[in-house]
Amino acid sequence: MIRTLKDYSIILLKGVAMGAADVVPGVSGGTIAFISGIYEELLESISSVSFKTIEVLRTQGINAAWKQINGNFLISLLIGIGISVVSLAKIISWLLENEPVLLWAFFFGLVLASIFFIGKQITKWNVVTFIVLTGGTLLAYWITTLQPLVNENSSSVFLFISGAFAICAMILPGISGAFILVLLGAYRPVLEAVHSRDFKIIIIIGAGAIVGLLTFSRLLKWLFHHHKNLTLAILTGFVLGSLNKIWPWKRIIESKVIEGKEIVLEEKSISPFVYGEDNQLLLAVLLAAVGFMSIILLEKLAVKK
Repeated sequence: MIRTLKDYSIILLKGVAMGAADVVPGVSGGTIAFISGIYEELLESISSVSFKTIEVLRTQGINAAWKQINGNFLISLLIGIGISVVSLAKIISWLLENEPVLLWAFFFGLVLASIFFIGKQITKWNVVTFIVLTGGTLLAYWITTLQPLVNENSSSVFLFISGAFAICAMILPGISGAFILVLLGAYRPVLEAVHSRDFKIIIIIGAGAIVGLLTFSRLLKWLFHHHKNLTLAILTGFVLGSLNKIWPWKRIIESKVIEGKEIVLEEKSISPFVYGEDNQLLLAVLLAAVGFMSIILLEKLAVKK
């Protein structure tokens, strides 16, 4: 496939969208990769990075090794993700603190549309497909109900492991890597490291992410090659079950103040009509519709192309 500078610019923008989604605890960058049409290429490219790449580099040179791992694609995507995380981390944090209903409403509409987008690609429906879909939905829903660890841990080993687990979630549509960091108690240390440019913590998390990514991507690639319909079914279930986490209207059941910051330990989804006068219902519905139509538009553009 011969790509132009314009093509790689579009891939970079898709990386920006993935990075923005990954910053929000509840939205998966994998969902964005899937609906933007680069998911399987991403898995193929990541899983091609191996010890064989070193051998190709030694025997055939840099160009051959770079081509083998689809380097132009990966670097364009990574640059986009990096730009997004560094530039949007503060904005997303501010929105989570000050306009949570509106932020969640937009992503709720986006993720809701992605369920139909992923599900329609399943070519064969049977009893097993429905069982897998239901299992994926229940598993993702259960994950959204878990309580985060109260005590945060900033040790190098813990952050390395957190990075590995989080990246596995990030490339799964529907399961948020940022939410996994929240559950593990590593979200705030990581976000603060990005804000303060603490490269030591960033490198440790990054190393864990690389190990997790290279391992898990091979499993997903194998599943797509050998059980594509069932894989799509469980991914659709993951996205469906994750809607509970990003429902805009929440009631806090239990929280704890640690170092002047409120940590939510338990919350539940409620109707906007019992949320209170500040439910921002009309604007939230509008933003949800914008998120939903964004996915429909992306799909139509992809089909047209």
